[in-house]
Amino acid sequence: MKKSNKNQEVRKFDAEVAKVLNLVIHSLYTNKDIFLRELISNASDACDKRRFLAQSDTSLSADEYKISVKIDSKNKELIISDNGIGMSYDELLENLGTIAKSGTQAFLNELDKKDNVNLIGQFGVGFYSSFMVADKVTVKSRKAGEETAHQWQSKGDGEYTVEATEYEATGTEITLKLRKDAEEYLDKHRLSHIITTYSDHITIPVELIDEEGKPAQVNKGKALWMRPKSEITAEEYQQFYKSISHQVDKPFLTLHGKAEGKIEYTYLLFVPSMKPFDLYHPDRMRRVKLFVRRVFIAEDTVEIIPRWLRFLRGVVDSEDLPLNISRESLQANPLVEKIRKSITNKVLSELKKKAEKEPEEYAVFWKNFGPVLKEGLCETLDSKDPLLEVCRFYSSAGENITGVDDYISRMKPEQQDIYYLSGENLETLRTHPQIEGFVKRGIEVLFFTDTVDDFWVNVAHDYKGKKFKSVTRADIDLSDRDEKSEGKEEHKEMAPLIELFRKELGEKVKDVVISKKLESSPVCLGVAEGDMDIRMEKFLRENRQLPYASSKILEINPHHKLILALSEKGETQEVRDTINLLYDQALIIEGEAVQDLKGFSDRLNQLIEKSLAA
Repeated sequence: MKKSNKNQEVRKFDAEVAKVLNLVIHSLYTNKDIFLRELISNASDACDKRRFLAQSDTSLSADEYKISVKIDSKNKELIISDNGIGMSYDELLENLGTIAKSGTQAFLNELDKKDNVNLIGQFGVGFYSSFMVADKVTVKSRKAGEETAHQWQSKGDGEYTVEATEYEATGTEITLKLRKDAEEYLDKHRLSHIITTYSDHITIPVELIDEEGKPAQVNKGKALWMRPKSEITAEEYQQFYKSISHQVDKPFLTLHGKAEGKIEYTYLLFVPSMKPFDLYHPDRMRRVKLFVRRVFIAEDTVEIIPRWLRFLRGVVDSEDLPLNISRESLQANPLVEKIRKSITNKVLSELKKKAEKEPEEYAVFWKNFGPVLKEGLCETLDSKDPLLEVCRFYSSAGENITGVDDYISRMKPEQQDIYYLSGENLETLRTHPQIEGFVKRGIEVLFFTDTVDDFWVNVAHDYKGKKFKSVTRADIDLSDRDEKSEGKEEHKEMAPLIELFRKELGEKVKDVVISKKLESSPVCLGVAEGDMDIRMEKFLRENRQLPYASSKILEINPHHKLILALSEKGETQEVRDTINLLYDQALIIEGEAVQDLKGFSDRLNQLIEKSLAA
């Protein structure tokens, strides 16, 4: 930092801001109109914030709130002002000189991939769109309740200045010195069209002041969500969605209505068709705005929707919640919980209808947002069944995704459990030894391929009277009734070989048993009832939440030619080597590490040599 005169400070932009500015100034964006949308949106937020704070501190209130867009053709300037909360000296530095947002690098990465005119707002850096049309940007601001005003100024050349200034109004004024190729934005008809297109829903009046100083309100100034659905066009919904979500896609679902009765609120919610950039951000931020009687209250600090519906965009406007309390107190208000449950039920109900009526479109939605929705199965049991109704999974019954209700409708008459297999690769699961017996008998197996599946299935144990059961459980018995009645399942002739397996493998395994589900594979690993599933344990080990792998049960297929041959040979070195090879093979199939790689390699080479020499 350096001084250019007695009061003025000259500062360098934060490194990431400099990158953003460089991209913006060099015309990355083809639709420059969005600069006005972003500045009006920021001004609206500032007015909403002042209006909210004035509920508990009347000294901050204003007679009316408004946003002005003034044309100055003589000086080639466009001036956007508001009487919102304003910014202090520190806030000018924080908001306009740095980007203290972890999504900034993600923003830059996305810009490298595609030209997306909405990214700049989506990533919270909308102010910098000013430099798409301006050679110089001057910001004057005085925060409500403070006496001193400050001025921020930059040409977008890597540095900016900050100094005290004379500015009597409360709020912010942004003056854009327009570039020669952007003088079209001095035309009042062009500006009016942009405001109507992008900002018509803004609840704060937006007035356009022409050359003669005559103001005229351009936007309707009425919350779109408060208008009857019959009066709203598809284009208005789309523009509102773009404005509030900063995405260019068309929403997969639009939910607009009013809840009446014990609680009264209006909602306008959108389910995107494209994944938001921050869907898997560690903070799991929500983007539904909460209003109370048209006064903006909060977006993420009040849990008006659960985190597993964080892909929702839109607004909820309550008539019952109090205005004159803090956000913290508002969060504890029982009405918030009632609204959240009501909204959750509405969203799940609409998703269910969509899944039934348009399964192909729903499959695309599920690919984008399924893993996030399933987080809800880990967090609450209240909505477990309605949530499972809209969940979809791949299965052994076909190539397309299926619902759990459809699975149940196809269950065998004597089947009591919903069988599943977890894994990272769908194609690997389709050919996994664990499902051989199920496929042969026409018993469907669901495939759980998302990490979250390992967690929710340990919380939501059942669904409509049917229990979820992993096919890796060693106690599963798929033997035919005739086999059971004849006692064939005991396979007493295998007892010596079973003991030899146990002796050779020792503590590597928890036990060795005859498998009641294998068909074409010689062995597989299983776990006892009550033990942790194989994939879940692996996940916890990889994340250093478990120190070591537990011993598994080795299941052997008594009908496999290799097992039958081993049972006839007795205890030889060749048999012991084969036992170890089979165990290592079972580990590899489950994605587990083979501990003795050298021994595995030597045994395999010896076996191949004998086979070639025979």
